[in-house]
Amino acid sequence: MTTPYQQQSQAAQPSAPPQPPQHAPQQPPQQPGVPGAPGMQAAPQQAPQHAPHQQAQQPGMQGAPQQAYASAPAGYTSPIPIRRTHLGHAITSEWTKIKTVRSTIWTLSVMGALVVGIGLLVASGTKDSDYSTTPTTIPGLFGTLLGQLCIVTLGVLVVSSEYGTGMIRTTFTASPQRSRVLTAKAIVFFLVSFVTTTAALALVAFASSGMHSGPDVMEPTGKQLLGATLGAGLYVSLLGLLSLAVGSMLRHSAGAITAMLGVVLLPAILPAFLMMSSSMHTLGEKMQKYSSPNSLAALFQIDDELGTGWSQLGLLAGVTAAALIGAYALLEKRDV
Repeated sequence: MTTPYQQQSQAAQPSAPPQPPQHAPQQPPQQPGVPGAPGMQAAPQQAPQHAPHQQAQQPGMQGAPQQAYASAPAGYTSPIPIRRTHLGHAITSEWTKIKTVRSTIWTLSVMGALVVGIGLLVASGTKDSDYSTTPTTIPGLFGTLLGQLCIVTLGVLVVSSEYGTGMIRTTFTASPQRSRVLTAKAIVFFLVSFVTTTAALALVAFASSGMHSGPDVMEPTGKQLLGATLGAGLYVSLLGLLSLAVGSMLRHSAGAITAMLGVVLLPAILPAFLMMSSSMHTLGEKMQKYSSPNSLAALFQIDDELGTGWSQLGLLAGVTAAALIGAYALLEKRDV
């Protein structure tokens, strides 16, 4: 029992501050399956080492091609059909390109409209007496003089347009043999231009013969009809093939078209100036003889002095062959 004096003395003594509760130190959780003292982290587990053939067989793991092939059995055949490519595949590809491009359709349509339209216009505007000394196939010549410029332009665009858009890289990736690509382009373009030009000329020739008939009209012979259709079509097609070779060498549409216009037009313009000089008179005559207008006129056989036109056609074939050889050589040496 405490007296009042003892209670006052106890109240006067300062009390000790409260102590925080004591807890045991927390230990970090141990990694499952890793023995050791608390607080120690487990070392990363190393992936088991497998043989190369085992890695290729595990799903979801991409091994090296050599490893995958090494695991294939001896009698393994690929489920993907593998065929060796040839020129026919390249021709099919070029035919798909040339028939699906709008420039081809428009250029050939304009060429056909010029040859047929101008030819029929000339045939309808002439009389029977006008064909007493010339064959009735002559109206096709006037449209061909302008229509050949369309074939020249198309021949350049067949090659140069792919260089301008960068599509030539895809073409050479699909067909690494560049000579095969150029051969396919030449074959497809030559056949398309030859068939189109010859068909237009044949239409004009038979239409003009039907419009003009009688005793005073000079009916075309077999040679004249052959020269006015197949001969003129072959000449224009070779001229377009020459344009294709020039486009392959220059790789620029505007530059190649300008160069080909010079080849077509300059031999018809320069002889008039060259023959003014006595020293250049012979050169002017030769250039005028083998110019494009005179060569086509010779193929139509409108004058015996011009010849039959087959010598001019042979010269153009030689020049085209030389240009194609140069195009093949540059195509293999230069980068895309």
